[in-house]
Amino acid sequence: MPRPLSPTDVWAADRPGQFAKAVRGVPLRIYVPNSGSNTVTEIDPRTYKVIRTFRTGREPQHVVPSWDLKTLWVNNDLGNSLTPINPVTGLPGKPVAVHDPYNLYFTPDGKHAVVMASNDKQLVFRDPHTMAVQKTVPVPCAGVNHADFAADGKTFLVSCEFSGQLLLVDTAAEKVLQVLKLPSMAGMAGMHAPMPQDVKLSPDGRFYYVADMMSNGMWVVSTHPPVAIQGFIPTGKGAHGLYVTRNSRDLIITNRGEGSISLFDFVTRKVVKKIKIPGGGSPDMGGVSPDGNVLWVSGRYNSVVYAIRLSTGKLLARIPVGKGPHGLAVFPQPGRYSLGHTGIFR
Repeated sequence: MPRPLSPTDVWAADRPGQFAKAVRGVPLRIYVPNSGSNTVTEIDPRTYKVIRTFRTGREPQHVVPSWDLKTLWVNNDLGNSLTPINPVTGLPGKPVAVHDPYNLYFTPDGKHAVVMASNDKQLVFRDPHTMAVQKTVPVPCAGVNHADFAADGKTFLVSCEFSGQLLLVDTAAEKVLQVLKLPSMAGMAGMHAPMPQDVKLSPDGRFYYVADMMSNGMWVVSTHPPVAIQGFIPTGKGAHGLYVTRNSRDLIITNRGEGSISLFDFVTRKVVKKIKIPGGGSPDMGGVSPDGNVLWVSGRYNSVVYAIRLSTGKLLARIPVGKGPHGLAVFPQPGRYSLGHTGIFR
């Protein structure tokens, strides 16, 4: 694993302007997988105009930057394939056969891709370039979907959407070390089983924050094995996606069920701001612009993409795309390498 830039901030490589050599000359684009249309839409963030839309395999869920930042992988979940995109040209290549690729991650050393095979109930370790299977790990939960890695890269935490569980996985041994069950809480309509979504590590590496769509907030989970629940923080109805600001001060939470964005202060551990999308919406997955000023996020049930200025909360654009836009990627972004998903850069 590349040596961290800071012993106190795992996100220190994500400051504005800190681009890797691999993305020099790569044009800034917003890549939107439209799960209901089986397409990807590319947007120019300077003009808010759609550049192109192309067909993919069935039900594309996320657009994932590779560890080396040279390829964008479209996760065609029900199409059982990954479509590579050349980020220099924005054009798709020949699909690669991969079974049930709901989501995709990369180990911090760049030696393995990890496919979140949600329907198959598996974590599948693969070659990060050819996607050939290296090891298949059955998981004791339903709906593996999101993850993040510990600061030292030795373990990673995985959320299980449909069984309300978290898995602690040994990165090198490629095995499940611990299963943690989340408690039921008052959710969208009374008591509901938890439905964990996105996972993000705190800058100091001490905690994982896990969005819970049914509990309407985030679980705070310790990182040192065995992991344990440290608390719960309400953020908004349908808490879903988590993104760290460029200065590592705040965590951005998309509240899909109420059409809002919350900003959580890592130091005070409190929600310090809430942005409501005018007219409502369904903010899902996305990323922060390279300069840190704009949040780009898909509107899952509204067939649009939102561009929101974080400092003022102003909605800069509402751009029509295909049906069911999901794991939107902003690329390129600052950072030395990608851990996957829609862009976890360190």
